[in-house]
Amino acid sequence: MQKKVRVAYFVSHPIQYQAPLLRRIAQEEDIELRVFFASDFSVKGYRDEGFGVEVCWDVALLDGYGYEFLPQLRDQRKTGFASLINCGIWSRLGWGWKAERYDVVWIHGYWSVNALQGIVAAKALGVPVLLRAETTLIDRTRPRWKLAIRRIFFRVLRHMVDGVLSIGSLNRENWQHYLGADFPEYFVPYAVDNEFFQQRSHEAVEGREQLRDELGLDAGRPVILFASKLTERKRCMDLLEAYIVLVGSAALASVPYLVIVGDGEERRALEARAAASGLSGIRFCGFKNQSELPRYFDLASVFVLPSRHEPWGLIVNEVMNAGRAVIVSDGVGCQPDLIRDGVEGCVFPAGDVAALSHALQRVLGSAETASAMGERALKRIAGWDFEEDVRGLRRAIAAVTKKLEA
Repeated sequence: MQKKVRVAYFVSHPIQYQAPLLRRIAQEEDIELRVFFASDFSVKGYRDEGFGVEVCWDVALLDGYGYEFLPQLRDQRKTGFASLINCGIWSRLGWGWKAERYDVVWIHGYWSVNALQGIVAAKALGVPVLLRAETTLIDRTRPRWKLAIRRIFFRVLRHMVDGVLSIGSLNRENWQHYLGADFPEYFVPYAVDNEFFQQRSHEAVEGREQLRDELGLDAGRPVILFASKLTERKRCMDLLEAYIVLVGSAALASVPYLVIVGDGEERRALEARAAASGLSGIRFCGFKNQSELPRYFDLASVFVLPSRHEPWGLIVNEVMNAGRAVIVSDGVGCQPDLIRDGVEGCVFPAGDVAALSHALQRVLGSAETASAMGERALKRIAGWDFEEDVRGLRRAIAAVTKKLEA
């Protein structure tokens, strides 16, 4: 058997979405993957600034692949440019010990001290660098001077990196905008563990009536679901206002429920607005861990993510695995790849409450419409998986090393 290609992956902390992908890559017989983390805060538990609660993920974060936590110089238990600073990156990449050098360095994100350390170290050692990040051009607006700095930064980065791993259409456009259309790019889609979420969705059916009873929901009424952080950027208030408009219009034969899963800085304002509306069909469920979410997906007739400046929105991948219709704004990064208006769900302009209310009416106009959209959503997400990630990663490694057949 040919010699294994040694891949060093640098990332801020163990991430619940990435762990199953890393396990899958580690199964490749000709790839030796080693993951280097800057911090273990997600393993020990931490206060999530978006959710506003203490979080300890209930899924395995470190099983099934080789990893190491780098020696720390600074750990603020969050991500940010200088929130996590580590030493030992140069030595891990083989500085001074040529026999231990890696064939490829893969880095998640670029705007951090550690990411820049890794890129510079790999360049100095002559090791090819692959870069993956979530950035899109639909991100928040920036002043001209910041945009000028970004352009200069990417001009330099272009000469330090050998290829980028695009997660979707908007991410690819971002790389092409800043690095040029001719820059090497390999498709490694933003995926979740489809098998896990489909299995949990099947299991959730048995407990459906129990959860309905817990939430006080009548079986005959449709359910609109929101599940994310209750922050301004997620725009849950837009959904609440659209729901109030929808119910007031009496456009539907059966009045739907609105179930809000999540926590954050806007929760009190949302609860106050819900109380002021006088509507009895709104439920606030608080933060739910990843393994709990399929129970709520199972209840939903339609899932809504009305965010602005959402780089991707992996919660959409998750709920599509439950075979549910999805409504997203055009400010959600996954929309061009996963949700076609009128097919898997609906798309509306971010911030347009009237358009969101109309989208809800379109999906919930009949049970058959929502069900058909959900079936198409499940079919579409089936091909957006870890197997495609592995194929894309292998193509990238083969291109920058000439040592691996794609």
